[in-house]
Parts: sequence; C-alpha cells; structure tokens
Amino acid sequence: MFKEISAKDVKDNLIKAIADEWMLISAGDENGYNMMTASWGFAGEMWGNDSVIAMVRPQRYTMEFIDKNDYFTLSFYGDNKEIHKICGSKSGRDVDKTALAGLTPVFSDGTVYFEEARLIFICKKQYVGKLEQQNFTDNEPLHWYNDDFHNIIIGKIEKVLVK
Repeated sequence: MFKEISAKDVKDNLIKAIADEWMLISAGDENGYNMMTASWGFAGEMWGNDSVIAMVRPQRYTMEFIDKNDYFTLSFYGDNKEIHKICGSKSGRDVDKTALAGLTPVFSDGTVYFEEARLIFICKKQYVGKLEQQNFTDNEPLHWYNDDFHNIIIGKIEKVLVK
C-alpha cells in the first residue's frame, strides 16, 4: 500500500537512486501508455516548485505519451533490474512490456504508475525542450550522441508515493 509524503520528506539519495537503481519514466492513461528505463535525471527546486527533470530521446515511444499528456511519473523498484532490462531494451511499439516485466498498472492523477514500485513521483509537465549541440560549452558529453539529443522534460512534483 502506498503512502503519500512531501517531496521534501523523501529519504533517498536521488543521485544514487537514479544512477545506480535506475527508474522508469512513464506517461499515458487507460487508453495507452508506455514506460522506459532511465538512469539520467535530476530533482530539486525549479520555479518555486519541487521539481524533476527527465531526459528522453525523441525517438523513444515514451516521448509520444509525454507529448500527448500533461502528467508523467518517475518510479523506483529497488534492486529489481529485470524490470529495467525489459523496459530498457524492448519497445512498447512491438511488445507488451507491462506483461513481460510483470508490472501492474495503476491509473491515477492523470497518468500511470506501477504497483510494484517502492517510490513514485507524479509530475505535471511544465517544460519540454531539446538539447542542442551548439549550446554545449564542453564537447566531452557529445560522445553520448549521434544527432539524437535528449528532450528535457521539467515536471512539477504533484505527489510522492512510498511503500
């Protein structure tokens, strides 16, 4: 059972959780949704709100659902890397990732998250923009790209759920 807490009461080291545990970025509703594994992102204060920044490449199926919807979620699953192997290597265009990963969708607050998560951020989309090569002041990060620069999605944290 989930309990709602304030974003400021999250006990996790989010740098460690995102980098080492990874997360699912999910968007959509009962009519269609997708999720993807991510290990890049940020949490902090933006425009007077507790906020997150998610990074999604434009060709990812999940980006279509982020574009169409006002809300998205970031969710964490502890050390269960099987979920991330499936959601990070398969496309929801081709397979039912929910069934393959053994996930149970929950549709609430204008979006989707999964019952198996231990920590969920429900976020209202506030900004979507694209990284652009000419704006890099250090060329070192460019080795991560082949002209498929991430979209930056800034979301206001509306609700945090923990088990």
